[in-house]
Amino acid sequence: MSDEKNLSDDLNDMLDDAKDGAKKAADKAEDIADGAKEKAKEFASEAKETAKEFSDGAKEAFGKASGDNKKLLAGILGIIFGGLGVHKFILGYNKEGGILLGVWLLGAILSCIGIGILIVWIPGVIGLIEGIIYLTKSDEEFYNTYQVGKKPWF
Repeated sequence: MSDEKNLSDDLNDMLDDAKDGAKKAADKAEDIADGAKEKAKEFASEAKETAKEFSDGAKEAFGKASGDNKKLLAGILGIIFGGLGVHKFILGYNKEGGILLGVWLLGAILSCIGIGILIVWIPGVIGLIEGIIYLTKSDEEFYNTYQVGKKPWF
């Protein structure tokens, strides 16, 4: 019987050791999982931050490129078709573009009387002057004045 008791004690000790080993392994696995979760959160946070920086940079670059293109296009159209107010429509100044177009059309209609020729020239000169001003401004100054500041005339 004593052998059976020793064998039982040995088995119980081995079972206790196995339980302790399994518990330690489970604790270690839990620590590793917690560490992995923490690393995943850090990675996700860094990825979001990087994506936001990229998005902000792209918006800034697109905004400046768009402003450059509008500057050149508005300047050239102001010089060539200034009397029709096309450069104003390009910049989003629909009211001012409509005024130039309306004055030009009125002048075209009244040109048979003679005074209309003078009226046609007025919006043309305004467009020419504005086109030259647009092209001589720096990109940043043009963007700040006409697209951010919304200055409609000269």
